[in-house]
Amino acid sequence: MDTGDHVEVDQIARRVRDIQARIQQAAQRAGRKPEAIRLVAVTKTVPVECIRDAVNAGVSMLGENRLQEAVPKIQQLTAVPGVQWHFIGRLQRRKVKTVVALFELIHSVESVELAEEIDQRAREAGTQQRVLLEVNIGREASKGGFAPDMLLDVAQTIDALPNLAVEGLMTIPPVSSEAEASRMHFRALRELAQSLASLKLQRMRMHELSMGMSGDFETAIEEGATMVRVGAAIFGARRG
Repeated sequence: MDTGDHVEVDQIARRVRDIQARIQQAAQRAGRKPEAIRLVAVTKTVPVECIRDAVNAGVSMLGENRLQEAVPKIQQLTAVPGVQWHFIGRLQRRKVKTVVALFELIHSVESVELAEEIDQRAREAGTQQRVLLEVNIGREASKGGFAPDMLLDVAQTIDALPNLAVEGLMTIPPVSSEAEASRMHFRALRELAQSLASLKLQRMRMHELSMGMSGDFETAIEEGATMVRVGAAIFGARRG
C-alpha cells in the first residue's frame, strides 16, 4: 500500500467511527434521533481504494462534485452492494442526462431552468429523479443557488414538474473558521424549509436538509441537518 497517496485502511475506519460518534452526540444534544442523520462521504479527488475502505467501514452514501471524475469510480464500485451515489457539485445542463442515469440524489438544483432540464431527462428515462434545491443562504455573489425569497416565488413552478421528486434543500454557508458562524445560516435554511412546507405543494417535500461539512457538521445537526457532507475529516486533505 502506498501510504503517500492512500490513507491507511485502519485510519479511514477510525475516522469514520469518529464522525459517526460525533453525529450521534450532536443529535443527542439537539434531542434528535441519531438515525435521522445520514453521512455522505465526499469523495472528490479521493482514490477508489480509499473510497472502498470507507464503504467497508460502514459508509453507504458517497458524494461526488465532478461527473468526469465520478464515472470511473462508479464503474469500479458497481459491484459493491448498498452504495448510493449523490451528485453534490454544480451541474451543467448538458451533463444532466448522464447524471440522471447514474446518481440516486442530486443535491445541487440551483435554478428553474436546471430543474426543467432534469425533469425532461428523467421523463425520457422513464424515471423520477430525486433532488434537493440548492439555496444561496448567504446571498454570496460567487455562489450559485436560489435566493431564499426567489425560491418561495418559484416553488409552484418547480412543484409542477412531474418527474422531479423534490425532497428538501441544500446549502453551503459562507466560509468561516468558526463553526458557530454557520449556525445562523443553517437555522435560516431550516426556517425556509418550514415556510415551503407550509405552502402544502402537491409534489415538493421538505424532508431533507443537506447542510454541514467537515468543519461545521455538528452545528448543522443541531439546527436540523438530515444529511452532512464530510470529506476531509474522513479522507484527509484534498488531493489536487
